Amino acid sequence: MTASPARAEFEHLRKLQSQGAEITAAVYDLDDNKLIQTLNPAQRLAPASVTKIAITAASLDAWPADKSFKTRLLGLGAPRQNVLEGDLILQSEGDATLDHESLWLLAAQLKGEGIDTVMGGMMVNPAYGPLTCDNQDRCEATERSDTAYNVPLAAIGVDYGTWCVNVRASAVGDPANVRGCGVARLPIAVEGSIKTVAAKQKNTFWVERVTRDGIDTLRVGGNIPMGEDQRVYRAMSSPALGVGLLLKEMIGELGVNFAGPVRLQYGQPAASTHVIAEVEGLALREQLGRMMRYSNNYIADLLTLNLGAARLPKPPSQLAEAGDALASFVASNSLAGASAKAKPRLLSGSGLTPENELSADDLIGLLANQYRRTQTFPVFYGQFVVPRQAPFAFVRQGNADWLDRVTLKTGTMNDPRSVCGIAGYLRKKNGGWMAFAVIVNGGPKVKRIPLYKSMEAARNDIEAVLARY
Repeated sequence: MTASPARAEFEHLRKLQSQGAEITAAVYDLDDNKLIQTLNPAQRLAPASVTKIAITAASLDAWPADKSFKTRLLGLGAPRQNVLEGDLILQSEGDATLDHESLWLLAAQLKGEGIDTVMGGMMVNPAYGPLTCDNQDRCEATERSDTAYNVPLAAIGVDYGTWCVNVRASAVGDPANVRGCGVARLPIAVEGSIKTVAAKQKNTFWVERVTRDGIDTLRVGGNIPMGEDQRVYRAMSSPALGVGLLLKEMIGELGVNFAGPVRLQYGQPAASTHVIAEVEGLALREQLGRMMRYSNNYIADLLTLNLGAARLPKPPSQLAEAGDALASFVASNSLAGASAKAKPRLLSGSGLTPENELSADDLIGLLANQYRRTQTFPVFYGQFVVPRQAPFAFVRQGNADWLDRVTLKTGTMNDPRSVCGIAGYLRKKNGGWMAFAVIVNGGPKVKRIPLYKSMEAARNDIEAVLARY
């Protein structure tokens, strides 16, 4: 940043800083190319999901907005009299949005080729890997999980790397029906049962996934009231293996005999393979929309890995390697020039890693450069949320200027210290544009600043800017 700020207010954020918070903040006039307000703009702090602004910009720099990642089903050897003698190979390009409906399309295309018997196995061939787990939650999820957010990463997965499970009440006193969302039978065992109780009783059912000797099992228990039908998602221990198991089950449910096991295979498949079936994932612009609006960590980190595979000398074996490529992109977007600014520390594109560090300067650089990229700015800008239409209630507070003249991405975290980040664009009264970024972290003495206090201070200061411009 070479320009000097005309004013340096941020009154409410300065007060929060005096109470122990660490803060980096800036507002930049995109029409006049100058800073309007700053508060420690070069200080790098944990940004949480505000990191997703970086992977959004980097993705639109790497690929067209309509780019889609394909998933193919390959045959090893030609079928003879409706029998495929060799293996089926499920090959990935890194589609983060592959779902069970897409798997059914692959299975139906196989059936449509007239194949009724597969003598080999299912070889799942990710675009790169194998990948090591990158944070404590994902490492623990290789053994058990009772949620969906901590999926260990792989270059191929289904339903964001989760087991999708339907729990449907039956008759009072009888076990509920526990099955897959897209298959008649789950390809993994279910231990325990969920009891159906009267409609007025409390819902207490639970589902967890445990893994023993590399094999996933669902453990269930509790009660579900009559008349209820609920869908839950649980992280797979190995999304690459899980997607193969599901596809094999679907192929079998279409009446195709399948003899062999599901195994993982890395590297390029044999040149003698031929394409039997193919599906395309959602266009990049749609993936970014899901990621930014709902802060989808799986999409963010898989796109980061795809970026690393495209730009590094060799495909990444861990997320941090791909994160370094993302950090290089952020540095190249610095308003001071890449040579004048050291790379930030980015170990993920999602912001799940608390070691990530970005400054207001870093974010303003990304926002300003995207504003001037006429070919991608409409898509980039469209991924931000207007507070009045935000999916989260804590954003839908404030005056009319805040609710209607701001577009932003939020990021929050509570461990090992609190994080509240917001960044995006402001519209002036005359129709002009500004970029802004605010990150509030708990400090050495006060590790956790309540979210409402951080948001209130940031919102009040942004409202003051909008009142002047």
